[in-house]
Amino acid sequence: MEPESAVTTCYRHPAVESHVRCTRCERYICPDCMREAAVGHQCPECVREGARSVRQARTAFGGRITAVPLVTYVLIGLNVLAYVGELVRPAIVDRFQMLGAGLDGPDGGHYVWQDPYPSDLHAVGVVDGEWYRLLTGAFLHLPPTEGTFGILHIVMNMVSLWNIGRVVEVQLGRLRYAVLYLLSALGGSVLVLLVAPGTPTLGASGAIFGLGAAYYVMARRLGADMAQVNRFMAGLLLWLVMSAWLTSWQGHLGGLLAGAAVTFAYAYAPRDGRRALVQAGACAVLLVVLLVSAWAKVAELTGAQ
Repeated sequence: MEPESAVTTCYRHPAVESHVRCTRCERYICPDCMREAAVGHQCPECVREGARSVRQARTAFGGRITAVPLVTYVLIGLNVLAYVGELVRPAIVDRFQMLGAGLDGPDGGHYVWQDPYPSDLHAVGVVDGEWYRLLTGAFLHLPPTEGTFGILHIVMNMVSLWNIGRVVEVQLGRLRYAVLYLLSALGGSVLVLLVAPGTPTLGASGAIFGLGAAYYVMARRLGADMAQVNRFMAGLLLWLVMSAWLTSWQGHLGGLLAGAAVTFAYAYAPRDGRRALVQAGACAVLLVVLLVSAWAKVAELTGAQ
């Protein structure tokens, strides 16, 4: 038999001589393949395998821990981008704001919904199959010179989203937070459809009210000092009452209720392997309830059987 060669080479680079072994698999590795470990060095494959086996840190509500509120940044960016679009093309507001049922005439005028309606008018809104309005309206805001607030509408909403969104996102994680925001926005639009289908509405307020409800539910679940939280909620509810005269209270209340329901499911789901399934199931049930409610209202408005 030939004597075993005294020269050892890297298992990934056979042409490179190596005398260092991976502390996990004991294969020889060259300096380019060495990865610092708690003891000695490891090869790239063992490092990747170890990373897969390490349990990811989670928040108290099951989300992945993140220090950067990326979803909040994206939501603010989308709202601002939509606002710029409104300034460039004002027709975007009429095309995408939340409207349950309305009529447009040949003269370009907007008329109150009735069923049946004259043949020279045509339906617009969710009753005409424009279901996207249930969400797109939550990303639009009043033009600078219109309504009670004008440009302050988007400014106040984005400041609120910045202040409370970052807190809620860090606690829930990005995915759960995004679902909460969208379901809150949808909940606000559906309540507008149910109660005031002929009223055009727009703005992120419904979703932000949902975040406010989430902040309250999370604080109670975590056992936080409720004094400051209660003051925040008192202000939020006061604004809800005031909005009955100034803005769409239906959108605010719908967002508040949807946000509370979603966060309650997040907060009180069992803390075991079923948690994610229970949370996702609760969100799916709420989504179905909202969509079925909207469909039933549209059927009522159009006289569909």
